[in-house]
Amino acid sequence: MAEILPQQRALDRALELLAAGEVVAIPTETVYGLAADATNGEAVARIFEAKRRPRFNPLIAHVAGLAMAEEHGRFDPLSRRLAEHFWPGPLTLVLPLRQTSRVHPLVTAGLDTLALRHPRGFAAGLVAAFGRPFAAPSANSSGRVSPTTAAHVEADLGARIPLIVDGGATAVGLESTIIKVEGDHLRLLRPGGVPAEEIEQVAGRPLLRTSGEAIESPGMMRSHYAPAARVRLDATEGFAGEALLAFGPRRAAHAERAVAIVNLSPEGSVREAAARLFAALQELDRAGAEAIAVEPIPREGLGEAINDRLSRAAAPRDNEGEGT
Repeated sequence: MAEILPQQRALDRALELLAAGEVVAIPTETVYGLAADATNGEAVARIFEAKRRPRFNPLIAHVAGLAMAEEHGRFDPLSRRLAEHFWPGPLTLVLPLRQTSRVHPLVTAGLDTLALRHPRGFAAGLVAAFGRPFAAPSANSSGRVSPTTAAHVEADLGARIPLIVDGGATAVGLESTIIKVEGDHLRLLRPGGVPAEEIEQVAGRPLLRTSGEAIESPGMMRSHYAPAARVRLDATEGFAGEALLAFGPRRAAHAERAVAIVNLSPEGSVREAAARLFAALQELDRAGAEAIAVEPIPREGLGEAINDRLSRAAAPRDNEGEGT
């Protein structure tokens, strides 16, 4: 079972675990979050593992302020104004990702944008002391109600994580508002802890909403995050001219035909495979092959999320160009 510490005595222990690549449940002003080092792929994979999250959707990177945020995201003037007004607080900004950012692709789900937030309270002190962003979705099993007390987290995830920081009941009680500046437009991706009217007042323009039928957040399109090369799943044989995304110690028949091979995990670890997935696809795409053959990957645990991501990459691309 998880160790539970009051926030007044939890900072050093939380920092120790984060530095070791573990996950820690922490209080924020919105809901309790499941934090891990955003620059460590295997640590981020542990978030998905603990949540039993079926898809690698993008995660929010929490920062200690505007200076840290600017190291990872590129701010336009309006996004900067909103950050200066609402941070620290329950507002998340989706920004273009800097090429120099060390945030792991598993946090962005391979996209060229990054969701950033500067939280209040214990979470703010933790990320400042840690010195680099942490990813922190809500500390609950995927599909469950978001937790607003340490007891909620213990009842759900207590057997899967090493530490729960108890900060009492959260002040806001629902997730952050997520917005994105798109040229001259301001788009609401998720309503939350900052009312839309307050954002509109500061921005001096309306927040655009999309209909329920539209794609409102990253990761929802059937074909999404796909490489330029066609993707062939569950490959038990390699064909000439293909690149090969391998898994485990045994190769598909005729693997020697591949123009390039990247093994997600020679030992067959789905956690390691999750951490390397996006970078591996990009590397194979740069090999110039027309297709990437993917060896079978188990569907248990994080394997479910890996296969979900790969099925999206392999889906027919008749929706290309719609964006995120």
